[in-house]
Amino acid sequence: MRGMKNLHVLLGLIILGSCMVFGQGSTAAISGLVHDSTGAVVPGATVTARHIESGLTRSAVSGENGGYNLQLLPVGAYELSTDLPGFRQQVRRGINLVVGQEAVVNLTLEVGAAAELVTVTDEAPIVNTTLSSTSGLINEAQIKDLPLNGRSFDQLLTLNVGTVDNRSNVSNNNWTSFSVAGKRPETNRFLMNGVDYLGSNSGGTYITPSGSSGQLLGVEAVREYNVLQHTYGAEYGKRAGAQVTVVSSSGTNELHGDLFEYIRNDALDARNFFEDAKGPFRRNQFGGALGGPLKKDKAFLFGNYEGFRERWGVPSNAIVPDALSRQGLLPNACRRVRSGYESRTAHAAIRQHLLAYAKWPGNLSERPADRKRLCHR
Repeated sequence: MRGMKNLHVLLGLIILGSCMVFGQGSTAAISGLVHDSTGAVVPGATVTARHIESGLTRSAVSGENGGYNLQLLPVGAYELSTDLPGFRQQVRRGINLVVGQEAVVNLTLEVGAAAELVTVTDEAPIVNTTLSSTSGLINEAQIKDLPLNGRSFDQLLTLNVGTVDNRSNVSNNNWTSFSVAGKRPETNRFLMNGVDYLGSNSGGTYITPSGSSGQLLGVEAVREYNVLQHTYGAEYGKRAGAQVTVVSSSGTNELHGDLFEYIRNDALDARNFFEDAKGPFRRNQFGGALGGPLKKDKAFLFGNYEGFRERWGVPSNAIVPDALSRQGLLPNACRRVRSGYESRTAHAAIRQHLLAYAKWPGNLSERPADRKRLCHR
């Protein structure tokens, strides 16, 4: 019984994790005015937005000034419909919302029976005329189709003006490091479906998402993301850098999924400049994604797995003692050193240890001449 209870809890968490999540900046909105054919505003009209992929519907009634506002809409394609007695029903298709967008869609109703249907197909403008902030959208086609070295989706941040990938300046090159609009990398804020996204670096000093492979894996699980460089609204904040809002993929009314494997090796690689021979290199990235409905228009399931395996010989340079040093001949260890206006000699304790090392059996410094050369004034 306890095992079945734990299984039910696990399934519940998976289902909740795949449902539509409405978070800070991870959704979109539609607003506009309702007019009649003469240009007069029409109050009291019911405007309904339907999410094509999931069947989600949200409605609003136009006010006295004819305006309506639909907030917290998940990204994707939408269909708008109107309902008001004495006017023909209008259906507006071709509206595709992206993360952080506030689309303005004005509707014009024609006098007639409600049973009559008027269908209009038109795309909503992607330019936000209601916001002062400038944003850089990385859409689904770019994430899925553009080549990525390591399949780290954050590399596409550099498609935006003023964004620099400076992870090569990080000591171990093992986390994301982007400078946006000249600000420090640790001031950027990453949001995943409206929740702060830290990855495996939640206790680290650099508050940016990271993974054990040094890559942000999961291209199949990321639908799109938006980069707000500056002048963003009051709903954002907490950090002074860029606001990167990531929207994950989700289950829909249609079953969809894929399997993949990407292979890189040293077959066509050149020898590293610091290597005598070409070192081994093998990288395998594999996995799959699957999503679909549990109950049509109600509950959905989506899962993603990506494995990363890398075998790579990394050359490194080191400074080691030369042949004389290994024999105990350290002629410059006790020399007089001049710094500024004062001169000093090596510390007496250091000199004593060096002399003791020179007296070890097998060292050439056992000879008086070598000992004199070891530490001379």
